[in-house]
Amino acid sequence: MKRFDRLVQIRRMDPYQEATEIYRLSVAYEFPWDFTRALELALYRTYAVPSIGRLLAETAELTKRTQKRYDDTSLLLDAVVEHGFGSDPGKTAIRRINQMHRGYDISDDDMRYVLCTFVVMPKRWIDAYGWRRMSRHEIVASAVHYGTLGRHMGIKDIPETYEEFETCLDDYEAAHFAWDAEARRVSDATLDLMASWYPRPLAPLLRTTTLALLDDSLLHAFRYTPPSTATRAWVRRAVRLRGRAVRLMAPRRTPHFARQNWEIKGYPYGYRLADLGTRPVPGLRGCPVRHVEATDGDAG
Repeated sequence: MKRFDRLVQIRRMDPYQEATEIYRLSVAYEFPWDFTRALELALYRTYAVPSIGRLLAETAELTKRTQKRYDDTSLLLDAVVEHGFGSDPGKTAIRRINQMHRGYDISDDDMRYVLCTFVVMPKRWIDAYGWRRMSRHEIVASAVHYGTLGRHMGIKDIPETYEEFETCLDDYEAAHFAWDAEARRVSDATLDLMASWYPRPLAPLLRTTTLALLDDSLLHAFRYTPPSTATRAWVRRAVRLRGRAVRLMAPRRTPHFARQNWEIKGYPYGYRLADLGTRPVPGLRGCPVRHVEATDGDAG
């Protein structure tokens, strides 16, 4: 297999009828490292919306159980990608996602925005740092895949095209990004988690490196001091050089899913999808309530 053979395969597929299959090829074969980093930053940027950041702080899921929340989110989303919407693991994962979200009073607008980050941020990351840019087939397939996920979650008014997802994200951030002390606590805990994956002496460097990859709107919302222009340029150049090096490598022959990421630390002896995630108790940690607009918790 040559470097671009899988891209040729993707372009022969139907991005609407085979959206998840195309998305799986992109995530597990073409860009596994890039999708991991992009989805980390996608979820991270949602904290800058105060209604999201405050809720996560109130539940303590991303301040006291940061690694578990990271693991569970990655594994549940990964199960749908690996096995598909119609599979038993896929249905179980979506059921758990729905059960968790319906335990809290989350607005449909916030849910839609989070979905937008899953579509938009990987494309922006890969176009900037990947070994090649995403093809139109991959972009369309990503939008269709997450549109399907959103419908399984009961989200209303889901964008239909990548361009609509992008507009929705940009408009929502322009209207809602703002300072919130509780959201900043969640942000700090997440940065600490990312640094904890590496030797302790590297923590300050890793924090600076992560901040250098954030855009000005995020830095402003969290009131972080922006890294110097030189630091940001150096970090971004280094990530781009990684992409150029990957371009010269042989294509991946076996898939790499999120469950195989070494950053997943909480389940050294395995896990059951049905056991992942939170189980909110009414009246405790964030005043979880049943979301009255939601449908039943199955994946259908």
